[in-house]
Amino acid sequence: MEIIILILIAYVLGSIPSALWIGKLFYNTDVRQHGSGNLGATNTFRVLGKTAGMLVTIIDILKGTAAVLLPLLPYFSSAGIHPLLLGVFAVIGHMFPVFAKFKGGKAVATSGGVLLGYNWPIFIIVLLTFLIALKITKMVSLSSMIVAVVGFIYCIAFYLWSGDFYLMIIVGLMGVFIFYRHRANIARIKAGTESKVKWL
Repeated sequence: MEIIILILIAYVLGSIPSALWIGKLFYNTDVRQHGSGNLGATNTFRVLGKTAGMLVTIIDILKGTAAVLLPLLPYFSSAGIHPLLLGVFAVIGHMFPVFAKFKGGKAVATSGGVLLGYNWPIFIIVLLTFLIALKITKMVSLSSMIVAVVGFIYCIAFYLWSGDFYLMIIVGLMGVFIFYRHRANIARIKAGTESKVKWL
């Protein structure tokens, strides 16, 4: 029963549609009706600006972090579930949020939050990789997919050193999520029509 409760809490945490709620509460704007229509940080930056975009990014990251840290709560300390599995359910909630008709974001920030909660040095590595890739490519989507690949490669190396099998598998799975959610972006990148950030 404790495991089921933890999974549900992790999913609900991931389901918090920060872009939707912040847009409606502070800007009287439904971001789903503007830009790409996506409930993620990138579209929030595009539609609502830097302040809202940063706030959404931080909240979406912390959703994954909070899910991973749930087993540290005294009530759930004996549940016997790997924290990374809870991170996966948070990411699923972010992609398919119950509070937004199951149409959510693209898994990037919340996946990063999972890493932050479980192994913060790896989070720093993927964050720096993302920023460097974004500086070079000017495309958030391509940078996100580059990070997914680099993060998985790093976790393979980390597994060979530490034996952390769960981390390697879960990071690989989150990478699959990221590529799946960026299918339309991949098509636009190939066609040369993908949007680029203008503030770098």
